[in-house]
Amino acid sequence: MSELSEQVVELGSAEVLEFCGKNDEKLRELEAQFDVRIVPRGTTIKVLGEPTKVGQACRLIEHLLSFSRSQNGLSKRQIKYAVESIKSEREEDLKRIFSDRVTLPLKKRGVAPMTANQKHYLDAIRRCDIVFGIGPAGTGKTYLAMAMAVHHLISERVRRIILVRPAVEAGEKLGFLPGDIAAKFDPFVRPLYDALYDMIEPERARQLIENGTVEIAPLAFMRGRTLNSAFVILDEGQNTSVEQMKMFLTRLGNDSKAVITGDVTQIDLPAGKESGLVHAQRILADIDGIAFVYFDDRDVVRHELIQKIIRAYDAADKGAYQQELPLNYQSSTRARVPVQGAEDRIADVTEDMNPIEGV
Repeated sequence: MSELSEQVVELGSAEVLEFCGKNDEKLRELEAQFDVRIVPRGTTIKVLGEPTKVGQACRLIEHLLSFSRSQNGLSKRQIKYAVESIKSEREEDLKRIFSDRVTLPLKKRGVAPMTANQKHYLDAIRRCDIVFGIGPAGTGKTYLAMAMAVHHLISERVRRIILVRPAVEAGEKLGFLPGDIAAKFDPFVRPLYDALYDMIEPERARQLIENGTVEIAPLAFMRGRTLNSAFVILDEGQNTSVEQMKMFLTRLGNDSKAVITGDVTQIDLPAGKESGLVHAQRILADIDGIAFVYFDDRDVVRHELIQKIIRAYDAADKGAYQQELPLNYQSSTRARVPVQGAEDRIADVTEDMNPIEGV
């Protein structure tokens, strides 16, 4: 019988319920993950089991406590990622991730990365003037880019935020929709509004939009402009053509940053038309000052089922079910085939907008 070990971890009185969970459910999860016994007593947690496993569990608890204290709570996803990092001996990742913060008006404790790739993403945005964030939905690409944009604005590193998106989504064209261009475009940029309102008081956000400090516009409206002292985000970048991506990237002026987000498995361009995002990966990867950060299903921070859904669809695209994705995320770039004759029925909003379809 192997030698048993025992260690005690101290909690603050206000942390006990949050850390242990209802009916100690979080502790039971940690017990199962590390094959140890965890006994809460007042403001202490006693961990018993094999020395190596007890050591791992206690190091994890210390990291989780540090994160909980700085972020005001823990999600199941955060705990799961921390467990995976400790077990795979990536403890340094946790230290770097848990120590990072993006300060924002409505976030008392700021916004923090939840995975190593999210940490790389924030570091790349700080370091480079052009950053591409590529990966599946729910990985925080747009939200973190928006957090950095708001942080740059309130710290007066830029004078404005410009949010850009292709003008159509899911097979719908703006010309078929009622209202002026603003009314037509509004539903497609609602995710950008949601992120903005989560970080700035709604009334203040409306003022910033009205006075032009924050601008949300179709991609086509960027033509001919020079964007100085601006933080520019191009969302759904996979649905730009090569020409449109070039046009967007060459708008960047002095003291500006650009972040391009997209998922190259969700390209809705007409068959035979190359995605500007895919093309950019191929020709810009080796240029200093431009960074590409890739996300995968392990970075999903929405509902825990989303990770499983992404894996299932990815497996279906490959033609066979698989339990785990490769460590290096390799995305398909197959375009969806448009409905026969659909292009003939498209109302022409602008020459730049019409071929693009978003997700």
